[in-house]
Amino acid sequence: MEQAAHDRAKREKSLSQEPLGYSVADEETEWLQSFLLLLFRSLKKHPPLLLDTVKNFCDILNPLDQLGIYKSNPGIIGLGGLVSSIAGIITVANPQMKLKMH
Repeated sequence: MEQAAHDRAKREKSLSQEPLGYSVADEETEWLQSFLLLLFRSLKKHPPLLLDTVKNFCDILNPLDQLGIYKSNPGIIGLGGLVSSIAGIITVANPQMKLKMH
């Protein structure tokens, strides 16, 4: 996170020296890219967190469909259930992949 903040400060400094190419859209896109990069790096460094995130995403598909918030077809619901079950089996088979609560 410190590296990302340092890189952002460096980019902001270079943008202040070149005001012609700067826009608000660039700032929003840069923020989103920074967030997604930080998320990707965090999940890459912590496989149990990635596995738990994928499992939770798959688990939320069915309730969203049943409540009518986000309609999906039965194939997507089934695939989400399958992926969630496989993620659960992986955490049982390999205890190192279980997300530890402190």
